[in-house]
Amino acid sequence: MPLRPFYLLGMGRRTKLLYRGGELLDALTGAMLRSWEVVEEHIDPAEYRVSLEIADGLRVVLSEDGDGVWLDDGTDRECLDTIPMRLHRFEDRRNPALMRRLYHELLINIVDGKPVPNLFVYPRPWYRDAAMVVLCLERTGDIGLVADWIAMLRDPFDRNNAGTPEPDNLGQLLTMISCVSDQFHPLVATILRMVPDFRRGNHITGLTDFGEHPVYQTKWLKYGLRRMRLDDPFEIPAVEDSYSAIFWMDYRDAHVESPGFGPATRRNYPYLAWAEAHFHHIPVVVEDSGYPLTWEAHASQANYSKMGIVAPEYVDRRRCEPHSWHAAEMFLYHWERN
Repeated sequence: MPLRPFYLLGMGRRTKLLYRGGELLDALTGAMLRSWEVVEEHIDPAEYRVSLEIADGLRVVLSEDGDGVWLDDGTDRECLDTIPMRLHRFEDRRNPALMRRLYHELLINIVDGKPVPNLFVYPRPWYRDAAMVVLCLERTGDIGLVADWIAMLRDPFDRNNAGTPEPDNLGQLLTMISCVSDQFHPLVATILRMVPDFRRGNHITGLTDFGEHPVYQTKWLKYGLRRMRLDDPFEIPAVEDSYSAIFWMDYRDAHVESPGFGPATRRNYPYLAWAEAHFHHIPVVVEDSGYPLTWEAHASQANYSKMGIVAPEYVDRRRCEPHSWHAAEMFLYHWERN
């Protein structure tokens, strides 16, 4: 899946470009930029490159490096985007090629400086997904890619789940803000005013993904408060919470075992399975299943019709690729296990 391969170029703040079946398009508008009669194609995701053998034995290469995005037809090398950026090789990691692929799937979903779950089906960032992406960028030293977006945040909730104010957003925002600012960021005071609305004794609770997850929500709040060096009077409740194990960054001992996620949930929302594996130290083997490596399916708030620009099968199967939270969980899992 899909029936025809594709590849995305334009990491970070660069223009998003889509290669599919001999065509190069603006990924966000669908405007056709180039087309070729392709005899053979080779996509190398770890090197950010697509090589095409076209009619008359000629060769076209689409590639991306620290200087820009390039189209080389053998006689001319055209720069399609000139925004410079640092692209890590991750040679100090156990699997550099895998890390480069995941890094690409993170950065391709940064649109206009905003980390969205998927550049096609989600028009706005989700704080939950964005916080995990920010933890990746913090490790690689690339917070600058989203720093302006974080600095301008003013709403304590993204309200992307049917308008629900989700309390885990509070800790996620504090975590992201801690990477670029301090307690004087304009949103911090608003967050602290919101906390009592969700407080139940010494913890917080409310709806996250349409269910109560007091352990997960309180863990995020405590983590954010600590990173911001703010007072923390909260205690993680000793109750079963299916989301407890997807917060692996700290407080691992504050956990009541639960059955975990079922096969359908793991298949549709693989970032949950990766987070669980990270929490429980479960070895995971990555199968190179082509490009991309990450996805999400059957999400209630995704507009899957937008995936039609890639292939109609995505729309029919209600699936988007690549996905930033999935990429972030895989990236951080392997980063910690170097």
